[in-house]
Amino acid sequence: MRRDEMDPIDTLMAEHRKIEAALDALDVFADRLAAGEPAPAGDLAEFVRFIREFADRTHHGKEENILFEAMVAAGFPKEAGPIAVMLMEHDEGRQHVGVLADAANAGAIEASTRNRVVSAARGYTSLLRDHIQKEDNILYQMARARLSPEAYSAVARQCAEYEAAHSEEKKELLALGDSLVQRYR
Repeated sequence: MRRDEMDPIDTLMAEHRKIEAALDALDVFADRLAAGEPAPAGDLAEFVRFIREFADRTHHGKEENILFEAMVAAGFPKEAGPIAVMLMEHDEGRQHVGVLADAANAGAIEASTRNRVVSAARGYTSLLRDHIQKEDNILYQMARARLSPEAYSAVARQCAEYEAAHSEEKKELLALGDSLVQRYR
């Protein structure tokens, strides 16, 4: 990796910190909902947007389409082991978010759907916190140790190209995440 290239794993880990802050906010949203407090469906829709567009499309997209592919090319199995577990957890997270999206799209969160929304939100936040720890402490460290300098540099270059192509969108999504964090402390 050249000195002027951003370290892709450092970037992914920094994104994890932003995602964790949004997970904390989603937990507060779920706690308020469970306590019977008003929980605007519009706010839930914003959580869904942040998760789908930042956590999933932007962040998981770089993992799945760039980092994991480089790891597979370097000999990591895709159908078993840590990459398979990460992909399975990404899909499991999408299922939780689907429940949240359905509730947000229905408009007001009715008493009959509160428990389902709370359960999906808590399920998602718990899953993602554990998932992030596995990536930060195991998978990313395996990538750093086992990818050749050339492969790691290619990952850095592809991630930088993605960042450049989506910088305005990422900035907007990070602002949305920050707004949710401010509202739900």
